[in-house]
Amino acid sequence: MTKENARPDAAAGNNLPCTGTEEFIVGGAVRDLLLGRTPRETDVAFTGTVEGFICRNPSARKAGNDFPICILGGVEFAPLRDGNIFTDLLKRDFTMNALALEQTGRIFAHPHAFEDLRNKVIRTASTTSLHDDPVRVFRAARFAATFADFTIHEDTLGQMRAVAAEGRLLSATPERVCGEILKALETPAPGQFLRVLAQGQCLSPWFAELAGADTIPAGPLPYHRENVLEHTAQVMDRCAGNPAAAYMALCHDLGKMLTPADMLPRHHGHDATGEEAATRLGIRLKLPGKLIRAGALAARHHMKGANYKALRPGTRVDMLSALGSSQLPAFAALVLADSGEAVTRRMEHDMKTILAVRLPDHLHNLGPESGARLRELRCAALLRHDQIA
Repeated sequence: MTKENARPDAAAGNNLPCTGTEEFIVGGAVRDLLLGRTPRETDVAFTGTVEGFICRNPSARKAGNDFPICILGGVEFAPLRDGNIFTDLLKRDFTMNALALEQTGRIFAHPHAFEDLRNKVIRTASTTSLHDDPVRVFRAARFAATFADFTIHEDTLGQMRAVAAEGRLLSATPERVCGEILKALETPAPGQFLRVLAQGQCLSPWFAELAGADTIPAGPLPYHRENVLEHTAQVMDRCAGNPAAAYMALCHDLGKMLTPADMLPRHHGHDATGEEAATRLGIRLKLPGKLIRAGALAARHHMKGANYKALRPGTRVDMLSALGSSQLPAFAALVLADSGEAVTRRMEHDMKTILAVRLPDHLHNLGPESGARLRELRCAALLRHDQIA
């Protein structure tokens, strides 16, 4: 269970506080070093207790409820499970993370860790990994999105299905599930997050709006050849690098899940029905308010966005006013990913045009009439521009 004298980065073990105990850099940092990637964060495990660690490091701050840890210098320090490095590795989430690096450069590893890294496999570290912490289900999906060339081991999928069937996902807290989806949106292949949850039958209850999406056609031929889930995942993947756009992609077709069966494969009006579903999803996950709003806007306006150049001035004013300058870039990225229509420059120009319109002083403070008159003036400004163009 060890690999002697492996030193992926000798500096990685430097500058750890002197605690009088054994310390190991563990988990993803060691994995990333072995894969030739730069670790985003460093976690340290130590022998002994949290209380003893704080006693020896008075500036350390205790955190965590289910599994107490210490924060020192921005680094997480946690006691080894059962005080033993071998037991600790077997109790970790996935074999790819069941790694520990001593300051001497020696690596301790789960029996399958090196094999699974070589074969690019995401496998649970034990037969109870996901039962021990059901949030690991979403972590598996997030790792699949992070390491897009890795595959999910059948044992992992089996545990995912079992955890879901037993209702264990209900025990997860929204804050932790939220943390996983936010990280997944930043990955190179965010659509993999949904694909893996669907494979593992784990979309419900947290992503219930998409449960069964792999059985519903995304639309009629020749416009769509895939189901709603795969179409959504593909659009998310095309939004990679833009987390807000990736979340808009996740939400944009939620209304298709509400289409009556006798209307399929067409989804008339799905943009109107999807807005409420997107809002409900965001609230359940306790996402940031701006992101909840982004998902709802994507569901409501993505169809109009795809036809933006043909819209009347009034429709464009209403949509741009709803989006606001802050949501416009991500929305335009979604439109491009979904429909292939490049609308960024036109939308930005129109936004600049309507924001330059000023309501005359005598029309201020008239309640709803002030808003109506401002809209009229903005529509007129766009119409003038259209006529010149």
